[in-house]
Amino acid sequence: MATSEAVRQVMSGALPRFGCFNICLRNINGVVSVKSGVNTARKRSSVNAQLCTNARVSWDRRRICAFQGRSDVFHRKNHVSRFDSMSCKCQQAESFRGATAEDQHGEIFVDESDKAIPFPPNGVTSPTPDNGEFKADQQLKHEDGGFGSTSKATAARKSKGSTQKSKANLIEEEAWTLIKNSMVYYCNNPIGTIASNDPSSPSTLNYDQVFIRDFIPSGIAFLLKGEYDIVRNFILYTLQLQSWEKTMDCYSPGQGLMPASFKVRTVPLEGDDFATEDVLDPDFGDAAIGRVAPVDSGLWWIILLRAYGKCSGDVSVQERVDVQTGIKMILKLCLADGFDMFPTLLVTDGSCMIDRRMGIHGHPLEIQALFYSALLGAREMLAPEEASADLARALNNRLVALSFHIREYYWIDSRKLNEIYRYRTEEYSYDAVNKFNIYPDQIPSWLMGFMPSTGGYLIGNLQPAHMDFRFFSLGNLWSIVSSLATDEQSHAILDLIESKWDELVAEMPFKICYPALEGQEWQIIAGSDPKNTPWSYHNGGSWPTLLWQLTVACIKLNRPEIAAKAVEVAEKRISMDNWPEYYDTKRARFIGKKAQLYQTWSAAGYLVAKLLLADPSAAKNLVNEEDSELVNALSCMISASPRRKRGWKNQILV
Repeated sequence: MATSEAVRQVMSGALPRFGCFNICLRNINGVVSVKSGVNTARKRSSVNAQLCTNARVSWDRRRICAFQGRSDVFHRKNHVSRFDSMSCKCQQAESFRGATAEDQHGEIFVDESDKAIPFPPNGVTSPTPDNGEFKADQQLKHEDGGFGSTSKATAARKSKGSTQKSKANLIEEEAWTLIKNSMVYYCNNPIGTIASNDPSSPSTLNYDQVFIRDFIPSGIAFLLKGEYDIVRNFILYTLQLQSWEKTMDCYSPGQGLMPASFKVRTVPLEGDDFATEDVLDPDFGDAAIGRVAPVDSGLWWIILLRAYGKCSGDVSVQERVDVQTGIKMILKLCLADGFDMFPTLLVTDGSCMIDRRMGIHGHPLEIQALFYSALLGAREMLAPEEASADLARALNNRLVALSFHIREYYWIDSRKLNEIYRYRTEEYSYDAVNKFNIYPDQIPSWLMGFMPSTGGYLIGNLQPAHMDFRFFSLGNLWSIVSSLATDEQSHAILDLIESKWDELVAEMPFKICYPALEGQEWQIIAGSDPKNTPWSYHNGGSWPTLLWQLTVACIKLNRPEIAAKAVEVAEKRISMDNWPEYYDTKRARFIGKKAQLYQTWSAAGYLVAKLLLADPSAAKNLVNEEDSELVNALSCMISASPRRKRGWKNQILV
C-alpha cells in the first residue's frame, strides 16, 4: 500500500519531483522509470506524468532516460576519453531544490578547481620547502649562534616536518583530483563516481560503473567537505532504480532490492536523427560475475542517507514519501520470514564487498554489522505513523536479538578460545553450552599463535557445526562504528590490531581478511579462483579503502593515533603506486597483480581518514552510539538465563 500511495502521489503531482524528470510507468514489471524533457527541436511535454505502454528495454531493465543533443558530455573528460559521450541539455527544474525543501548548499566544485591536475607518471614528486620556510630556518640558525650541531638538528627537524606536511598536502590534492575526474554527470547533475579511472587499463570490465558500495567513501568525503549536492542526487537517483515490483520469476530482483551499480549509457533516440538519450542502466547482479544479488547495497544506501542528514542538516530528503517508502521496502526485504532460526541475515557467497567465492555464505559478519547499522539508522529516520507500528516492532525485536547473538556467539578471545577447546559435543538440551555443536578440532593451528593474550575479535561466520575463525576487517571495524560490539569488545578489537600490526597492516593498510586460504583450502573453498589466489584480492589482500572505516572506529574509541599511524604508512607509497585497488603478498609489498590503478575508493578512503583526523568531531555523524533501551533489553535477556532458555523471545521489546 505504501508503494502504490507513493506512486499515486508522484503521478498526481502531490509529491515534489527532482531534476528535469517526469515519472513514467513503464511496462517493465511495473517498475517506476523516469524520463526527462527534451531540449531539441522536437517538443515533448514535461508537465504531467504519462502511462508508457511500450517498454524499449528487454525484460525487466529499469532505466532513467534523458534526451539530449549530440554535442555535450555527461562525464568529466579529464583522463577518461573512453567516457566522452552525450549529456542531457535539460534545464534544471526549479522543483529540484524545492523537492527537498530549502537548499543552501553551494555548487559541487567551482570551475577553477575542477581543472585537472595531471597525474605524475611515477607518482608524486617529493616537494621541497617553500622560500618562506627556508628563510625561517636560516634565521633560526643565525639566532641560535651559527650552524652549531644543535641548530643543525633543529633546522633539519623543522625542514623534514615541513617537507612531510607539504607532501601529504600534495597527496590529498591528487586524491581530490582523482575523485573529481571520476564524477559522472546526468542531466547536468553530478550523480556519483565511477569505480576506477585508469587510462592505462586495456579493459574496463565494469569499473566504469557507479557502484553503491564504492561510492560510500566518496560520498562521505563530499559530505565532510560540505559538498552535499552530489550525495543528495545519488540518493534520489538510485532510489528511482530500486526494484519496486514483487516478482517470483527466476533471475529477477525482488521487491526492495537496490542495484549493485548503474551506468550512464548513451543511445540514439528512435525516430530522431539529431538527438540521443542517456539511460541509467542498473545492474542488480544479473550481469555481475557469479550473478549474485548485492545484499549490502540497500544497507549502505540507508547508512549514507543518515550520514547526509547528519552532515548537511537537511532532513527533508529522508522525510520525502518516496524515500520513506524506499526505506520500508529495504527493511521488509531484510526482515522477511524465512527458514532461518537465527536473527542474523542469511546470504549467499559473494553478496558484499567480498563479491567472489570465499566461503562466506551463511551469516557473514560484514553483512550483520551493516544490517545492524542500517536498522538503527532506519529506526531513527522513519516517520512515526500508525501504519508502520508493526514494522517498528519487528525492527526493535531484531535489533535486540541480533546484538545479543553477535556479542554472545561471534566473540572470541583467549578465554573463549580455551572454552571452545574444551567443548563437549552432541549436547541435546535447551541449556547446552555448545549450542551450535562446534567440534574443537575445527580450531585452526594458526589461531593459537594469532590470538594475543589481551584483545579479541568477532569471528567471520557462524552456522551449525561451523565457525569461520578468520578475521574479517570490515565486519569488525563496522561492529565498532555501529555499536554492535560492546565497548569492551571494541577496545579489544583495536588491541588486537595493534598487537598484530605486522599481519594486518605491514606495508599498506588494511588486510581485508586474515589469514588467506591456501593449498587445499583455497582449492575447495575458493574454487581455485585465479583472482583470489593466496594473499591477493579478497583472499588476504590489503585494501587502502578500509582506512576510513579504521579511522572512524579509532576516533569513536578516542584512539586516533592508531588510524594516524596507518595513514602515515599508506602515504609512503599509495600515491607513487597510482592509487591501486589492492595490494598482494603477506606484507602488502606488491601492487595487486590484477588491481586497477587510480581506484576511486582507494583515494576516497584515504581522504576521509585525513579529513576525520583533522576534525575528529565530524565522526559523530557517522557512528551509532549505544542505545540505552537496547542495553536494558539485553541486560534482561542475559540476567534471566545465561544459557538462554526456550522462552527468551518473550523478553524482547514489544
